[in-house]
Amino acid sequence: MTHARLWHLVGLPPAHTILPFPAQELVKILHKALEAAQQEKRASSAYLAAAEDKDRLELVRHKVRQIMELGQRVEALEQEREGLVHAVSLREQQVQELQQHVQLLMDKNQAKQQVICKLSEKVTQDFTHPHDQPPAPPNAADRDFLSQQERIENLKDDMEAYRTQNCFLNSEIHQVTKIWRKVAEKEKALLTKCAYLQARNCQVESKYLAGLRRLQEAVGDEASECTELLKQLVQEALQWEAGEATDSVELSPISEYDEYGFLTVPDYEVEDLKLLAKIQALEVRRLRTPGGYQALLSRGQVCEHPAARQIELDLNRTFPNNKHFTCPTSSFPDKLRRVLLAFSWQNPAIGYCQGLNRLAAIALLVLDEEESAFWCLVAIVEIILPADYYSKTLTASQVDQRVLQDLLSEKLPRLMAHLRQHCVDLSLVTFNWFLVVFADSLISDILLRVWDAFLYEGTKVVFRYALAIFKYNEEEILRLQDSLEIYQYLRFFTKTICNSRKLTNIAFNDMNPFSMKQLQQLRAAHRERLEGELRELERLKAEYLERRPSQGRPVPEACASEDEAEGEP
Repeated sequence: MTHARLWHLVGLPPAHTILPFPAQELVKILHKALEAAQQEKRASSAYLAAAEDKDRLELVRHKVRQIMELGQRVEALEQEREGLVHAVSLREQQVQELQQHVQLLMDKNQAKQQVICKLSEKVTQDFTHPHDQPPAPPNAADRDFLSQQERIENLKDDMEAYRTQNCFLNSEIHQVTKIWRKVAEKEKALLTKCAYLQARNCQVESKYLAGLRRLQEAVGDEASECTELLKQLVQEALQWEAGEATDSVELSPISEYDEYGFLTVPDYEVEDLKLLAKIQALEVRRLRTPGGYQALLSRGQVCEHPAARQIELDLNRTFPNNKHFTCPTSSFPDKLRRVLLAFSWQNPAIGYCQGLNRLAAIALLVLDEEESAFWCLVAIVEIILPADYYSKTLTASQVDQRVLQDLLSEKLPRLMAHLRQHCVDLSLVTFNWFLVVFADSLISDILLRVWDAFLYEGTKVVFRYALAIFKYNEEEILRLQDSLEIYQYLRFFTKTICNSRKLTNIAFNDMNPFSMKQLQQLRAAHRERLEGELRELERLKAEYLERRPSQGRPVPEACASEDEAEGEP
């Protein structure tokens, strides 16, 4: 085999144009060329030794396949080589850029060092030699000063390094905080889902118990009805089990409304909290007279009630976070106006008092009829709550605030001692709780549970939940050490309560014993003291009115309230 043939096999140019190779690499290349030549020789011998054309044709085909495979391999290696060449060029460009950047930084650093040295020498000269004297050669003091300057520069570098490290740690803390918040939100969502499923379980259990009870009591024709009822319950259970795996519990964000129109966090089912059944269990049926509500409305059309003006002012203040009372096209404000005007004619001793609008609004949101809401309001004011609760002096309301102070001292002595230490008057916060039965304080699903118990058991429930609210947030309040902070926290802390089961457990279990007899005794004692204070106040007022003519100072007969001033044309 000629040398030209050998160079052609190894894929190199002729010998007179080949570039210098290392000896070992050249030996390896020649060895591979020799192996290829031997394989070619063996293939040629096999081709010549073949007995038939068929065998020769198969050898040719095999050789063609090898050539094609080698061609594909060569193309792949060529592409790989091009990619590597491109990557190498990019790397070289990056290296060049980095070298230029390093050189620039070195030049910049050298320039800074020169400037620092010149300035240091100048400062040293200025300190050691006055301007009117020739400069002296550097001595030990100058060297100490230069060493101090160098230490200062090193400290500056250390400070910059610590600052960079601090920024990195702050970013890490921020990321960890975001992860923690996500985990907390997920945990809250799971707890809400658990509460929802427990509520659904209670509903299903109550349906099955009712059905079984009716089945046990069924006789005659009622047996067939109970059979249909049981079939319906079984069908509902199967549907619930089939949909439980696919249907997820939807958690409404805080910007959405619940079925009563309130902004709320979770979207619980509150069908079992409908208050109509509880209201009917009270004295509403005996209070209700056919045509009584329409007669009161007709009376209001004949002449205007003195409280109509104040009612009109309070309509726009009723539940500003509820879409039913803020939407311009809603019919609820007109219904609320008619209910309050009818109540003003129904109970002229009260007429209208701020707070009644919230009670009537809750009844309107839950009940289906305007008239039912009116009789619900009548039942709350005239039967459930004590007399004089909405009188001009709010006597019964003030008495309940004092009773609450006694109960808090008994049930939560540590909290009351803390509040007295900071001179916090809880009545500024709790007075409105009792006046509107938490209508402005609790989120909607907890509020409806409270009202459910309130309409069923009476005012004792209001005290239970008031104590439970403070117990629920006791540790947070005890951590506050400033009266202003405590007042600011008490303004909104009821809205942070989302666990209705925990609050109800505190109200009805942790606050026991809590008897109605004890409540009546406390009310009687505080009413007697309050009435004595009011009599003393009236006596002082009468004495002042007797002295007023002798003072010669005219006093306006009446002062208009801010609301009345706003309503004047």
